[in-house]
Formats: sequence, C-alpha cells, structure tokens
Amino acid sequence: MSGLLKFIVFCLTFAALPSAQGADSVNLIIMIEDADKNSLRRNNQINKRVYASISQQLSQVADIYDETSLTLDTFNQDREYRTDAELIDIARSITRPPIDLVVVLSTYAAITTTDYAKNARARVAAKILNAKSGLFLDNFEVLSPRTWSIPYACNKQSCILEEIGDEAKVLGDELGLVLAEKLNWLISGETSQPNTTYKTQIVNDYYLEFDGFSLQDMANIEEYLLLFSGYISHRPTQQRHTRTTLLYRSTSGTAKLSRNILKLLEELTMRATINFEGNNFNVKRITFRGENPNRDIAEGW
Repeated sequence: MSGLLKFIVFCLTFAALPSAQGADSVNLIIMIEDADKNSLRRNNQINKRVYASISQQLSQVADIYDETSLTLDTFNQDREYRTDAELIDIARSITRPPIDLVVVLSTYAAITTTDYAKNARARVAAKILNAKSGLFLDNFEVLSPRTWSIPYACNKQSCILEEIGDEAKVLGDELGLVLAEKLNWLISGETSQPNTTYKTQIVNDYYLEFDGFSLQDMANIEEYLLLFSGYISHRPTQQRHTRTTLLYRSTSGTAKLSRNILKLLEELTMRATINFEGNNFNVKRITFRGENPNRDIAEGW
C-alpha cells in the first residue's frame, strides 16, 4: 500500500471512530465551598439536605461520586472554610476513578427577628468546573422568596435547622434540575428546550509530552493530531531537540485520546510507551541499537 493511500485510510479511520467507539462516561463530584464566612459550614445539616437533593438530580446525567468515600483515607474530613483552590486540588488528586467535573456548592441562610415576627431567607449557588483544567463551565443560583415566616417560638437550633432545611431542600431540587439541564447540554449537546440547535461538548485540555522524538518526528505527528476526532486546537508549551510538550484541546475523553495516540504510533511505525496521569500524557520513544529512529520523508505518506 502506497504512503498516500495509507494516509487516506488513516483519515477515514478517524472519521469513523466517533460512531464506532462509545463515548467516555463523565465522572462528577459535588463539593461544598464554605470559605465565605456567611455561607453555611460544610457539615451543616441544611447543606447535607441540599447536597442530597442536587446529587439525586445530577445522577441522571453523570456518574456521581461521594467525596467522603473517595478521600476518607487521604484527606482531613473535618476541614471547614475550604476555598476553591483546596477543592480543585482534592478533585485532581482523585484518580480512582478520575474526576472530570466538579460542582462547587455554597448555601446561605439568615434569620431576621423583630418584635412581632421571625423571618428567614436562603440562597443556594453552584458552579461547574472542569476538574482537569480548572476551566469555568457554567453557574447558577436559586433564591427563596424575599423572606418567609417561621414560628416565632422557634429558638432552638434543631427547630431552626428543620424550618430552613425544608425550604433549602426545595431550592436544592430546583437547582439540581437546572444543573442537570446544563450538564446534559455540556456533555452531549442535548437539551429539553424545543427548537434548540446548539451543539457543544465538554472541552478538555491535555498536555502531551513526546520524549525522544526529533523535530521532524513531531512535524509528522502533528499532522495526525489534527485528524483526531474532537480536535479543537494545539500549541507547544515546550520544545527542545528531542522533547516537545503540546497543550492539546479536544472534546475527546482520555480513553479515546489514548486509543488515537496508539493508532498514530502504529501508522508512523514508531514504538513508544504511553503513561497517563490526570490530564498529562507522556509518550516515550523506544529505539533499538543500530536503528534509525527518523522516518525517511521521501517515503511519502
């Protein structure tokens, strides 16, 4: 088979891959941010009810994992006032399973007491982040009516938690429905809204490190990278004589990208090991004594 014909077959193979290969599942974790002193603490009972409501709604769209279960042996479970930076660091450290998306949740509640009435208000806010890149994807918040009345004699903490918790659960259900709709659109481009023609997928940033490949090798490799399904863009972040690191942006998941890299190496008759962690791929060239690792460009495609 001529080089040109092999290249055409390669292009057709990648064009068919999206239908031949199943899409990667999306792993999601919901985390409570309570760095704001006005927000409810992470382990507050009201927060737990909101968390449960949102988890139930999102489980219909993605695979939801419990933070406590995944970090029980590796992180302090009693931490409060956690910032975005801490939450993203925790999410990235989880590799079994790897986390794709993080929903960061914050709940706010307040009670106002006058001589004749006791009123409450609540607000629940959430934002969706790409766990690998930290890219902001979307956000939403829901609020209670301006205020609602609670029993004037409700002074004990248990009573207050119950009264506000009931309303906060309703807010959690509402927010969960909205987030599920947004996630469904981000993941698959589908929405329940009629006459909607938008099409989108979650964009992932990968760092592809090619070790032991010459600049000519990389020129050949980059031609193939453009053909991968889900390709958006790429650019070098480091380039040396035999080591190049690319920032590769794609809608493909890690499993599909790994398969495509293997296929690329096969087509270019290059042997290499592939190591993957987080959003980093390390491709290390394998050569043998007496072998010329540089492909003769005169052979054509």
